[in-house]
Amino acid sequence: MAMDAEAIQALDREYVMGTYSRYPIALVRGRGTRVWDAAGKEYLDFLGGIAVNVLGHCHPAVVRAIQAQAETLIHTSNLYYTEPMARLARALAAAGGPGKAFFCNSGAEANEGAFKLARKYHWRRGDRRRVRILSMTYAFHGRTLGALAATPKPEIQEGFGPLPPGFDPVPWGDLEALDRALDETVAAVILEPVQGEGGIHPADPEYLRGVRWLTRERGALLILDEIQCGMGRTGTFFAYQGYGVEPDIVTLAKGLGGGLPIGAILATPEVAAAFQPGDHGSTFGGNPVACAAALATVETILAEGLPARARELGEYFLGRLAELQARYPGVVAAVRGRGLMLGLVCHEADQARAVLAGCHRRGLLANVTAGRVLRLLPPLTVTREEVDAGVAILDGALAEVAGAG
Repeated sequence: MAMDAEAIQALDREYVMGTYSRYPIALVRGRGTRVWDAAGKEYLDFLGGIAVNVLGHCHPAVVRAIQAQAETLIHTSNLYYTEPMARLARALAAAGGPGKAFFCNSGAEANEGAFKLARKYHWRRGDRRRVRILSMTYAFHGRTLGALAATPKPEIQEGFGPLPPGFDPVPWGDLEALDRALDETVAAVILEPVQGEGGIHPADPEYLRGVRWLTRERGALLILDEIQCGMGRTGTFFAYQGYGVEPDIVTLAKGLGGGLPIGAILATPEVAAAFQPGDHGSTFGGNPVACAAALATVETILAEGLPARARELGEYFLGRLAELQARYPGVVAAVRGRGLMLGLVCHEADQARAVLAGCHRRGLLANVTAGRVLRLLPPLTVTREEVDAGVAILDGALAEVAGAG
């Protein structure tokens, strides 16, 4: 017999570590842009597993790929070759990736591996001084110790020290500050083309091109963290393609597997050659089922032209959010984003939480990040009608908060 929401929550509280501030919603089924809770209530999912469900829930191509691979070969050691991994690496290169891939299980793992690769690259070239990694204020790169050290947020670092040394923050968007920090000890600069957890901050194109020029000029590598903003979400398959820059290393996860856990480090052949057998590894990285799901996801995104669709619908969605800002200026301070990675910024954190609660009651899933930013990450398959339905729900939630104020 299926459990009701109260039973699920009680079981979770008793046996699962309390690392998440969960919303009081127990989801049991999903299809496309919609999910249903244990009571049968339907929601538009504009959070998408935090950018994971790029094709929506249970996309037929992904489901078929998982089923076929699970009936063939579920897992084998990386001591052997497998077809799904090789085909996925080729597909990512063909989509515009730097050329060589390493597969892992998550975004944090991908970033940890990228840090290792950057340091090993300089080490193999005989430059043992280059060990520092520069990251940006407001960044988020993961919760493992190295990734946490590259995430300059005291509120999530507190209590986990000492963190690994060699990680230093510079102000986001400030080329002069980066210029001063980029000395002969820097191995790499890491940044997100569009910051996600930091509050949906798209990089200024001139800034990102300036970062690329500075890193090349100073001999440091550029790592672009596209864990949240990649996979077509911002209007090009890789976000950096929309900025006209080419990184040395790019990291992917979240949407890569279409719902299954998989991460990737992509690097130019020159940089990738720094990893030799024994330098890095992962027991489950490149798992055949996860790679089959990811390959189906990549192929579907490209075959259906979803990056261009994300760009078009994103512009429409941002325009509708701007209408809400004009209608509720006492609640909405700004709207921003790129493609289908959007943020509605409230003046106060309490307002953002109240708007989100109103959305949940009315059947729309989103979340609040950076304290007061309502983050909207619908699947790339979302329709204009679903965008309009989501905006109507937002309108009702905003009206309620504005009226209460």
